[in-house]
Amino acid sequence: MMMRGGGWFSYMKGMDAKARPNVTRRLLLRVLAYATPYRAQIAGMLGAIVFTTALSLLNPLIFREIIDSALPEKDFAKLNLLALGLVLIPLFSGGVRIIQRKLNVSIGEGVIYDLRVALYHHLQKMSLRFFTNTKTGELMSRLNNDVVGAQNAISNTIVALITNIVTVIATLAVMLSIEWRLTILGVLVLPFFIVIARRLGARLQKIARDQMGHNAQMNAMMNETLNISGALLVKLFGRIDAEVEHFEKRAADVRDSGVRRAVLGSQFFVMIGLVSVVGTAAVYWVGGVLVIQGDFTIGTIVAFAAYLTQLYTPLQALTNAPVDFAQSIVSFERVFEIIDLPLEIAERADAHNLEAVRGELVFEDVSFRYDVDESQLLTDVERIGKIDSVTATRSGRGRRRDNGKSAAGSAHQARDLALEQLSFRIAPGQLVALVGPSGAGKTTLTYLIPRLYDPSQGLIRLDGHDLRDLTLRTMAANIGMVTQETYLFHDTIRTNLLYAKPDATQTEIEAAAEVAHIHDFITGLSEGYDSIVGERGYRLSGGEKQRIAIARVVLKDPRILVLDEATSHLDSQSEALIQDALSHIMRGRTSIVIAHRLSTILAADTILVMDRGRIVERGSHVELLAGAGLYAKLYETQFSQQRELA
Repeated sequence: MMMRGGGWFSYMKGMDAKARPNVTRRLLLRVLAYATPYRAQIAGMLGAIVFTTALSLLNPLIFREIIDSALPEKDFAKLNLLALGLVLIPLFSGGVRIIQRKLNVSIGEGVIYDLRVALYHHLQKMSLRFFTNTKTGELMSRLNNDVVGAQNAISNTIVALITNIVTVIATLAVMLSIEWRLTILGVLVLPFFIVIARRLGARLQKIARDQMGHNAQMNAMMNETLNISGALLVKLFGRIDAEVEHFEKRAADVRDSGVRRAVLGSQFFVMIGLVSVVGTAAVYWVGGVLVIQGDFTIGTIVAFAAYLTQLYTPLQALTNAPVDFAQSIVSFERVFEIIDLPLEIAERADAHNLEAVRGELVFEDVSFRYDVDESQLLTDVERIGKIDSVTATRSGRGRRRDNGKSAAGSAHQARDLALEQLSFRIAPGQLVALVGPSGAGKTTLTYLIPRLYDPSQGLIRLDGHDLRDLTLRTMAANIGMVTQETYLFHDTIRTNLLYAKPDATQTEIEAAAEVAHIHDFITGLSEGYDSIVGERGYRLSGGEKQRIAIARVVLKDPRILVLDEATSHLDSQSEALIQDALSHIMRGRTSIVIAHRLSTILAADTILVMDRGRIVERGSHVELLAGAGLYAKLYETQFSQQRELA
């Protein structure tokens, strides 16, 4: 049979090269490794499969006894006993199948639980670069669709495969014991099964791949246009009708490929059924001749025909088993692809955990570029049910290679290196203001401090230690950051604040909110701190979101503060309150602030002026004005309206 030895792998070679999944022995062994903790359940399930298969082989023998013995002999006792057997066998078999299903599901759900947790844990440790180059919809597909596909492989495909193999072997053994000539005649149709499976199976595979690709594109479009930001963009530009038309095309592709798949699938099973009918008819004809000649009893041919049906049903499933099995197992490959991605920001085995951080930061000849390392991204290799992980969902274009331009870059700031040869020292407790035109690299610099990225060259030291020699827990515990884009979970204000310090008391929460001057606003809401902020905090204004973000970092109480335009959304009154609060918060802490406010710049111990990824000037406000360089120009253009507030 085609299941022996390397038969599957040679059979897969006959499929269309583009459609053929990349199923290897190494992949199979890795899948099986996930089942190792469930050895006892697997043994019980296999035992149940063998037991139910054995029970299913008894019915044809009972029919033979009824026809050849009980009826001709008019033996009512035997007839009653055999009839009772026909009732008891399904009862026992049904009970065992329930136990088998419970074991099967327990194994499948357990393996998928382990796999899903491992996948999510690894994704949480991936660098920011990975997420900026990978679509969220693709990650959701891996966590949901592919994990469910892997579950199907464990709970259905593999179990069905084992059951069918056991059934075929057991049925053939019984048939050979009854009449070897008819058995050979019955299996002569097997080559026809294989031919049909190869020809129609490859076409079915291509249609299934196309359908899943169209479905992925449709899901990606829904993901982009049905979130709050996408819906807002569609409405503001009046593109509702255009988006509906675009969606109709995507949905039509899914519909049409689904119809083609269903029709071809019906053709496949009709042809397989016809082959089965031919085999059954041949057995009945030859068996009938043997009955007429007296070499065979009527009961035996009836039993043999029943066994033939039991043989052809699993054979039909096994003819397409390599394709079905590969489709299911390939889901594991797609999940393993993420788990195997190397960690760009990895914690060394001997990393130090600093109990007390003074807050000294030193940049030594630091350069950085936004190059994309292909080994740390999802591959573009086409697989069953997979489209290019970063193909544009609207234009259809492929991956756009990163040119090293900063995400915040502008035309005149475009360059190969986002940061180039930065060297400076921030003493513990100092306030450093970063100033420069948009795209100069200020935000990129701040991203290096909490190790969202690592430098392409050079070192960053915290209290004399290379950041890469410290534990990630040390970094997270001692560095607080308010990013340019404030993000809040779709939950209560309290939950969003507690994200910084899960064990904080209500008194601590309110104290942090007081510092950020957001407490009075929160208590004025009907639900107070239990008010829901909405998707990404859209129920709040920009200033309110930013003050909650500031309260969150205050609650964290870090040793180092990084503020990226933390007051950019505040009105003058709120800004004055925040600036007063920040002056107290930053006292005694090392603080790095991307400054667009003159008051922050004037309070800074040192001002670093950046342009095209370099530090072009440094010093105090008075010193930099006297230098009549870039800072003086920025002061005249950006801060002139704030002079009266200074």
